[in-house]
Amino acid sequence: MAENPMTEKEYARTKAFVKHFAKLNVFVYRLTGGRLMGTFQGREVCLVKMKGAKSGKEKWIPLMYVPIEEGNPKAGAIIVASLGGAPKHPVWYYNLVKHPDIEIQYKSDVVKLRARRVSAEEKARLWPTCVKHYPPFDDYQKRTDRDIPVFACE
Repeated sequence: MAENPMTEKEYARTKAFVKHFAKLNVFVYRLTGGRLMGTFQGREVCLVKMKGAKSGKEKWIPLMYVPIEEGNPKAGAIIVASLGGAPKHPVWYYNLVKHPDIEIQYKSDVVKLRARRVSAEEKARLWPTCVKHYPPFDDYQKRTDRDIPVFACE
């Protein structure tokens, strides 16, 4: 059983906040090349451009930045579908499953990548790197009974 699971009310508030904050974050980040709104809680953010699973429309989503290779944003990134430890996957999870070809903007660098959900073994190997770049990921995993998906984008 998850420690301190998210209530339905918290889940609704989290989804609403993320939706509105994300739009502002994307606008400012793209306008400034990540100089403004390029961090969240002191940790780096990237933007991920993906196609909507249902709409097919392209959209940018701000996510925590976890590099595959330190100091080389062109090598790719690891993205974590945590949604703060919510009981359900974030909507963008389904976008990646259906349309894995994406673009990631980290600061002013934009690279085309392909996302793939990692295996349980690979997640166990990558998880410490994810937590190093954004420590709350560990708390989020403890907060939910779902296995938080991790994607390698290369």
